[in-house]
Amino acid sequence: MVGQPVSRLDGPQKVTGAATYAYEHSTQGKALVGVFSTSTIGFGEIVKIDTSRAKALPGVRMIITHENAIGQGKLDPSNPNFTTRSRPILTGTKINHHGQPIALAVAETFEQAQAAANAITVEYRVDAGTFSFSEGNEVTEEEMAAAGFEGTTTVGDFETGFSTSDVTIDATFETPMQLSQPMEPHATLAWWEGKTLNLVTSHQTLSNIQASLETSLGLKKDNIVISAPFVGGGFGSKLAVHADLMGAAVASKMTASPVKVVLTRRQMFGLTGVRPWQRQRVRLGARPDGHLVAIGHEALIYSNRNDPFVEQTATVTRSLYGAPNRLTRHLATHLDLPNGEAVRAPGEMTGLLAVEVAMDELAERLDIDPVELRLRNDTEKDPETGVPLTGRRLSQCLQVGADRFGWSERAAKPRAKREGQWLIGMGVASAIRFHFQGPAEVEVEIKQSGRIEVRSDLTDIGTGSYTILAQIAAELLGLEVGDIDVSLAHSSLPPGGGSGGSWGAPNTAVALHQACLRLVEQTGISPGPDFVKRALAANPKGAVAKGEIQSAANTPDWDKKSRHTYGAHFVEVGIHELTGEIRLRRMLGVFSAGRILNPKTARSQLLGGMIWGVSAAIREVAEVDHRYGNIVNGDLAEYLVPVHADIPDVDVVLIGEPDLDANPVGVKGVGELGNCGSSAALANAIYNACGIRLRKFPISLSTLVPALAAS
Repeated sequence: MVGQPVSRLDGPQKVTGAATYAYEHSTQGKALVGVFSTSTIGFGEIVKIDTSRAKALPGVRMIITHENAIGQGKLDPSNPNFTTRSRPILTGTKINHHGQPIALAVAETFEQAQAAANAITVEYRVDAGTFSFSEGNEVTEEEMAAAGFEGTTTVGDFETGFSTSDVTIDATFETPMQLSQPMEPHATLAWWEGKTLNLVTSHQTLSNIQASLETSLGLKKDNIVISAPFVGGGFGSKLAVHADLMGAAVASKMTASPVKVVLTRRQMFGLTGVRPWQRQRVRLGARPDGHLVAIGHEALIYSNRNDPFVEQTATVTRSLYGAPNRLTRHLATHLDLPNGEAVRAPGEMTGLLAVEVAMDELAERLDIDPVELRLRNDTEKDPETGVPLTGRRLSQCLQVGADRFGWSERAAKPRAKREGQWLIGMGVASAIRFHFQGPAEVEVEIKQSGRIEVRSDLTDIGTGSYTILAQIAAELLGLEVGDIDVSLAHSSLPPGGGSGGSWGAPNTAVALHQACLRLVEQTGISPGPDFVKRALAANPKGAVAKGEIQSAANTPDWDKKSRHTYGAHFVEVGIHELTGEIRLRRMLGVFSAGRILNPKTARSQLLGGMIWGVSAAIREVAEVDHRYGNIVNGDLAEYLVPVHADIPDVDVVLIGEPDLDANPVGVKGVGELGNCGSSAALANAIYNACGIRLRKFPISLSTLVPALAAS
């Protein structure tokens, strides 16, 4: 059953409308509705706020501002985990960024609340903010990057190794602010029962909510009840508590009524975290035969000091290629913009875009095929720690991909292949993604009704969690998927690590694997089609077993091996030599992520990540007005992402070799791997097509057309 392309069990519910999302859990008249009014300045202070006109409008129950909001715990920027920080709202007059909530209008309908929010008038004192990086801005070297990584690492003597190398590349890359923008907006329904806060919310990890609310609202874990049965995408933007949840909880407390709050699409651009602007410097030093002597990767990242986040961009280089002399470093600069947070493949997407383009430049300088250069620098041991790299199949991904894609037909020289006025090029890039292991628990019960139930507070954010857990239980107990019920995403269920960071499936799978084995042992019944019948005959009241997995920090000898997932991307593009139009012709990704639990859902995740990489390379940018700090294209009409016509042929190949050194099931995550390196492969294909190397992303007509004209 495991490894079969089983269709998603929740699919029928979703396509028939039976799957109820957070905002749909309470109909009009059963809950009040809250709508935020947000700041129209980028930095400064509220001098006066007038809510009188808003309060007088029909249906309005309350206008909440800093003048009457209940007390909340302070945001602690020293908490290294951005996902568990307290995030109070409407607690002061200071404006730290454009779009910050300044009031919450609560009314009987959405339209009434929206009208009231628009009727609030505010007088500001506008102060000079810093909305873009300029040379001379304060820059700090960070001791730690996000996800617990060291900020700086060194091996050997990088400066000497680089300066004495036969061939060197020293390139600077710039990537813009970008956002997640899941299909389902951030939404929360809240109501209080005495001291207990009930939440139905669109969120990726329930334990993060509990940790945050313990600080912000002074609640004990047992007094927070959370449900998130269906989540319409997250991509990192629903890992932390945001204004929708805090607004609903505060408003419900103050009105003594259920309240639901949903962020508008435009509000999501300022209130749900962003991938921060970055400038990266990559230095490569190599011998004439292509073997790397030195590799350096330094990332300057904007991090709002009020709610800091230093994306772990340079960590991607640490285990990618062998070289005796190494340097990675993270630097930060403060900007008065919305705080950074994890956006799909944080670190790897931006980091590989720089490193893999630099590798392409090195291949050209050395006159070595780009695939061959990567193969020569593959390694079986982690270049920084010296421990074995488990499941290291990077070379296999590159070789399989090259054969399948027809890489041998690539023109070695740029601008050498054309079809009429279209210049044709191919590009390649490697993929790597760190494998995270966190704590998770799962229960499996034989019910007296004759059903098997799997229980975990893991969320399903559209990835197929319900399906793969049913597959695992069915496989281990000798049953069919239809014999399994899966209960997820409620705080009363066994705690897991949630969905994000590509850790949801592997960690929960390992815990479920152990629970099923314990259930077999506990009942004394061997797996088979009649397992439940025989188990109930021996145990009439049923049986329950629990499985768990420890965090990496609590796993003995975890640091004796280095665990990652791998892949290789191949892209072919056409560039119109007169208009500069970029057309993606075909795309291939070959991936090694341990045991593949369900190739259908895995392919969907990888394909989506690959397309995201296309978007990041040639479409996505949050354009900030550097005078005022606002995002001028803050909606999906102008924040461009690919449409169907942009994405013709995408091929995904899975190398499903279990990595039993990673965990007993041999499974690793795939949710972000597709987004690791696909941007770089596209950028390299563009260069191969037209001979123009652009290092500021996204690559757009405004930069490509002048370069084409000049060439």
